[in-house]
Amino acid sequence: MNGVMERLAGFPPLPDLFGWAEGGFPGMHMAPGLHGIRVEEYLKDGSYVLRAELPGLDPDKDVEITVEDNVLTLRAERSEETTEKHRTEFRYGTFVRSVRLPAGAKGEEATAEYKDGVLTITVPAPEEKTGTRTIEVRRG
Repeated sequence: MNGVMERLAGFPPLPDLFGWAEGGFPGMHMAPGLHGIRVEEYLKDGSYVLRAELPGLDPDKDVEITVEDNVLTLRAERSEETTEKHRTEFRYGTFVRSVRLPAGAKGEEATAEYKDGVLTITVPAPEEKTGTRTIEVRRG
């Protein structure tokens, strides 16, 4: 048993070994037919922005974006067929990413733009006052 552990000592931890992204959903990369796509999320100028690298897709046919109950879901499907003299190759895969929108986000006003293989989804998300009150602690 010690020999096995010594041989494994040079390998990265399992999440790194399988390429799981920090903060991602581990099972997503392991499920058949699902593929990871680089996604970036941030708040900018009163908007929530999600950018996804989706090169080679037709956004009219291959991309679906929905917002329901303050959850934005991006679904992209890639399929490609190459036929040569004695063989045909198929490449396909599905990517699904769901994110909870920030409080106050206006999902019904979301917009999306696809340019140079990058899909950018922008959702107005004005900063809401939280009504947070600081409570003083008195010594008794």
